[in-house]
Amino acid sequence: MYAIVEIAGQQFKVEEGKKIFVHRLEVEEGNQIEFDQVLLIEDDGKITIGEPTIKDAVVEGKILDHVRGDKVIVFKKKRKKGYRIKNGHRQNFTQVEIISINGKAIPKKTTPKKEEVKVAEVKVTEEPAKEKKAAEKKPAVKKPAVKKEEAPAKKASEKKVAKKKVAEKKPAVKKPVAKKTAKEKE
Repeated sequence: MYAIVEIAGQQFKVEEGKKIFVHRLEVEEGNQIEFDQVLLIEDDGKITIGEPTIKDAVVEGKILDHVRGDKVIVFKKKRKKGYRIKNGHRQNFTQVEIISINGKAIPKKTTPKKEEVKVAEVKVTEEPAKEKKAAEKKPAVKKPAVKKEEAPAKKASEKKVAKKKVAEKKPAVKKPVAKKTAKEKE
């Protein structure tokens, strides 16, 4: 038997006797806690799914310990720019032991049956014999195929290409450099 429970915004698959780490809960060590956000319960092949949660289903757990996780290193770097930043943090966790899963199966909702719509029977009446005979006697007349004269193809309109303006390059002009005198250098 297992259940899927939402604890502190995350979903966990829990079984009786299993120990899990969840984000830090504000409950003291040794206390029991109940999780009522049960999304799914599986019991001997029978699966009950909540919409979104199962009513009257509770998972009981015991708080074992408040611990900190391993250090996670966050390193950022941009090549050739001299940019490097190294940060790290340790996440706070709570260790919870699952004591029991109490799920009450919800009877499935019965969908109301749609009223059966009776389709009106349409009777196809046969054409009178006179019309059939008249249709059989008239031979199909084949008309000789007439070739249509093809109209001369329209010429694609010619696109006018705009001439590019060529800018004349001006020769570079060197500016005279003023020499600094000894007084200005000081």
